[in-house]
Amino acid sequence: MGPGDRVLDLGCGGGRHAFEVYRRGADIVAFDRNENDLAEVDAMFAAMRTAGEVPAEGGASAEAVKGDALDMPFDDGSFDRVIASEVFEHIPHDTAAMAELYRVLRPGGTAAVTVPSWLPERLCWALSEEYHTNEGGHIRIYTRAELEAKLKAAGFFVGPHHHAHALHAPYWWIKCAVGTSDDDHPLASAYHRMLVWDMMKAPRTTRTAERLLNPLIGKSVVVYLRKPPRGRAEKNG
Repeated sequence: MGPGDRVLDLGCGGGRHAFEVYRRGADIVAFDRNENDLAEVDAMFAAMRTAGEVPAEGGASAEAVKGDALDMPFDDGSFDRVIASEVFEHIPHDTAAMAELYRVLRPGGTAAVTVPSWLPERLCWALSEEYHTNEGGHIRIYTRAELEAKLKAAGFFVGPHHHAHALHAPYWWIKCAVGTSDDDHPLASAYHRMLVWDMMKAPRTTRTAERLLNPLIGKSVVVYLRKPPRGRAEKNG
């Protein structure tokens, strides 16, 4: 993605995907229902402009918009790309949210959807009731087959998939074992420092290890989608 693309980050949270889209010069809408998160995302957009992190050519725009994933304030076909990262596992009416995602994506547009992978998530639920009963927490565990079936039923063509963030799975197992709110536990804090170091330095050893482990314990599964062009069948068989 780049200049000329209009992108929606659905359930943007802290905005890390939205920031990268903006750096690439695309027009980005960061969408969430959390006003505090959106205020911080909007402030970061301004800081990025001030720091010259956004390509000067193309005049990329960035805005933070509050709303409901089941009733988004956008016209049909408003976006060329949609990112929905770790969103649907939080939403009781997930199929309605998928239908709304389909509506706002233009014909021929593409989307990337991620949810927690079945095995790492199953272990988190087994280790901690708090992990999945907190307000706003995860309310379901998807198999990839279930996720893809629901997306096909919404009208999408489902493309390739992969797993990601294998090194993050043990961190959440530790958190579930010692208490999800106990950030100061020595084991949890030590592992968190390692993750931050890995993200900042990206050493070859850990990058290789994660690539090899992703198919086995990747914390997230990523599925790529396309909305059929006009004139094509709107449903998958």
